[in-house]
Amino acid sequence: MAAIVESAPRVRPRGQGGRPSRLQSAQLSDRILDVATALFLRDGFGTTSIEAVAKRAGISKRTFYHRFRGKEELFEAVVRRLIERWMPPFDAALVEGPSLAETLRRTAEQMLGVALTPEALALHRIVIAEAPRFPGLARILHDLGAAAGIERIAQYLDRHIAAGELRAIDSRFAAEQFILMVVTGPRRRALGLGAPLDPGELHNWVDHSVRLFLDGCRGG
Repeated sequence: MAAIVESAPRVRPRGQGGRPSRLQSAQLSDRILDVATALFLRDGFGTTSIEAVAKRAGISKRTFYHRFRGKEELFEAVVRRLIERWMPPFDAALVEGPSLAETLRRTAEQMLGVALTPEALALHRIVIAEAPRFPGLARILHDLGAAAGIERIAQYLDRHIAAGELRAIDSRFAAEQFILMVVTGPRRRALGLGAPLDPGELHNWVDHSVRLFLDGCRGG
């Protein structure tokens, strides 16, 4: 997990009069989030302290609290920023495919491409490990990530249900099952619960998952 942590650049000095410019303020917020992301993913939520984030970011705790009310809000901002980076290719995959099967295949590949990154695996470990003490973390990750993905896929399925390509199904239930079919097995293996899948095996996994999913959605 140490590979996730990288040293970030120094914070730029304040402008004239001691007040940071809007650009400098945005850069400082990004600096705090860079540091927090590295510490959360390396050390976990419970172990990471606001003091450690402030020290590594080169700021005072007072400056920190001007931007974030506490550690859970900071974690939410970290998760939100990661998901904002991950979502555009996912959204593109849902509209660029020439067919229903190909679109779902590209979407599945995009989901796995994110889910198996060191950052996403570390985030998953954090939520599983810390959920008993900090149940809000699971809610944050679900609301910002999984729930948004389910809604996007469901809306896509709804169009094909309306066109008669799929039978009348609960699209949100189907979307959640699709995500589980695609992601759960490879992620478990990547976390050490079985042999990790190589690129060829992942390709086959996607093809079989999409075929099985569409068979179920088209069947009687």
